[in-house]
Amino acid sequence: MGAAHERAILHVDMDAFYASIEERDDPALRGRPVIVGGTGARGVVAAANYVVRSYGVHSAMPMSRALALCPQAVCIHPRMGHYKDVSREVFAVFAEVTPLVEGLSLDEAFLDVTASRALHGDEITIARWIKSTIRARTQLAASVGVAPNKLVAKIASDLEKPDGLTVIPAAALPGRLDELSIRRLPGLGRKKGDAVERAGLRTLGELRRAPDSVLRPLFGRDTQRMRDRAAGIDDRPVVADREDLSISAEETFDTDIADATRLEAELLALADRTSARLRAKQLAAGCVAVKVRRADFSTFTRQQQLEPATQDSRVIGRAASDLLHRWRAEYPGARVRLLGVGVSQLAPATQFDLFAAGAVPQPSLLDTTVDAIRERFGAAGVRRASALQPAPRKPRG
Repeated sequence: MGAAHERAILHVDMDAFYASIEERDDPALRGRPVIVGGTGARGVVAAANYVVRSYGVHSAMPMSRALALCPQAVCIHPRMGHYKDVSREVFAVFAEVTPLVEGLSLDEAFLDVTASRALHGDEITIARWIKSTIRARTQLAASVGVAPNKLVAKIASDLEKPDGLTVIPAAALPGRLDELSIRRLPGLGRKKGDAVERAGLRTLGELRRAPDSVLRPLFGRDTQRMRDRAAGIDDRPVVADREDLSISAEETFDTDIADATRLEAELLALADRTSARLRAKQLAAGCVAVKVRRADFSTFTRQQQLEPATQDSRVIGRAASDLLHRWRAEYPGARVRLLGVGVSQLAPATQFDLFAAGAVPQPSLLDTTVDAIRERFGAAGVRRASALQPAPRKPRG
């Protein structure tokens, strides 16, 4: 590939990861349309194999829509614990090549192999070894993009799926990208992509060469950044062992909820789950957010700072409850399809000195006890009274 001083970045993306694992584990599924996802009335497609994709089914699609497109599809409930185990096998392969691995999800990662070339050969040799080793150990296929930066590597990995290996050297930029659809640009989004195409820009080359008079109404202050991205310019480093940016829990309900008491109970249960995850990671949060999706799919978020940072379920629950009450005051009687509680501005919570300014309070005895019970008996082993719905009153008479 290019000169030895150029960065060598790989983007490895497992092909239809969840669905491929299910096909591997049950050979009878091979050649059939397979969907992994929630099978309830509000289920969503988590993964779709390449057979069912030919019918127009894709991830994040409502399951009802997917089954309308392909009624004969085989639907499988996700086995997340199993997928995580397989993911660890895949990431173990990455670790044999370089310590600079930035995991994006269970089935996707950036690898900086710039310094690895002296020991393992050039970046194309390394990419081929990764693909063959993953297949040998897991019987699964991976697509790999090889490029001088993260943006182009990610674009490249998607060009020849499944089981692809695409190399875009620095010398080929931006020309190699110019012919590609603007839809290939990561992070553009469907709505923004529609707007860009309406402006007459259909390829990355057209986007790169467009004047400010065309781009500014579309991207505003991001105009130059988008032009650079279309040219394949990206200097972001591969960040190994990415810290948690946020932790959240959410629930999509089988039936839309308008009842305030039930919404409160569901919210507190989600706050409890989020707080437990914070404590499991020994983190504290400086901000709490509530996510609400109405029956018409409109989505709202409300957030509030926490001072001091905390991992206490009651504190996070009270803040989340206050945010939900404010939202309901804006939209009284609204029916809720999805509810979520998230925390951000995370920091280590290992120093619990109550006398230090701004210190994180120790976990409460209640939280510690609840966590211990759940660790022994599972998540369903105990539930707080505040997160329970009241029993219906018996009619008088």
